[in-house]
Amino acid sequence: MSKAIPKATKAYNDFEFLNSPDARVIRMMAEFLGPQRRFRQEHVRDTIVFFGSARIKPRSEALARVREVRNLLRGVERSTRGQLRLLRSAEIQLELSRYYEDTVEIARLLTAWSKKLPESNRFVVCSGGGPGIMEAANKGACMAKGKSIGLNISLPFEQNANPYLTKRLNFEFHYFFMRKLWFVYLAKALVILPGGFGTLDELMEVLTLLQTNKIKKKMAVVIYGSEYWNKVLDFRVMADYGLVNPADLNLLKYIDTPRDAFEYLRDFLMSTYSTPSL
Repeated sequence: MSKAIPKATKAYNDFEFLNSPDARVIRMMAEFLGPQRRFRQEHVRDTIVFFGSARIKPRSEALARVREVRNLLRGVERSTRGQLRLLRSAEIQLELSRYYEDTVEIARLLTAWSKKLPESNRFVVCSGGGPGIMEAANKGACMAKGKSIGLNISLPFEQNANPYLTKRLNFEFHYFFMRKLWFVYLAKALVILPGGFGTLDELMEVLTLLQTNKIKKKMAVVIYGSEYWNKVLDFRVMADYGLVNPADLNLLKYIDTPRDAFEYLRDFLMSTYSTPSL
């Protein structure tokens, strides 16, 4: 009597297949449908997204680093160029740390306000889920005892999720484009803080979508920290050369204090999305 042939593995239980190039489309769909399901379960309707550098430290850490380097150089008869660069780097981090603290405050104010709205889970703070400005945004929401979202990405250099994320709203993506989709899909406002290539990439992609009317909804875009951004970008030059329309510059709002950022975003969201005044 011949032996029974074991049942074949179903395709959706075949992990070798699911992780192969042949199943790439399935993995892409999973990174859309998985988050969609969780957002629905958590009743998250819309978000305020914060973009900014992962390298910016809290003031306490940056100040401790400056003191550490100064103590290292104390008593040194003549500092080397490398030592001076080390000190300058620590001092720059201390200057930048104000953006971390400002981000905490903006996110805290917005979350405290949104929690008072008649409909719960409106305008939930969302970040890339990592350290720096991302951590600061989630921390501010956490301080106000609100939910906060982290859309993390798997990178060759590890970027761990920060400790201020709502557990059910902590996501890990493989595909950058799917992560970007979720940044924009629920967003009603963006806050762009000092950052590098990644922050510029995210900003430019959103501006392009708004300019070309691929995003149909109205969205506020706050550029926070004009001292930094005016050195990095000058969009007026594009308008002067006729490469963008002068009206395109109205897509951006430059702001420099947490209170001004909060009030601008609150007023925009109330007027645009029929949120009752409090």
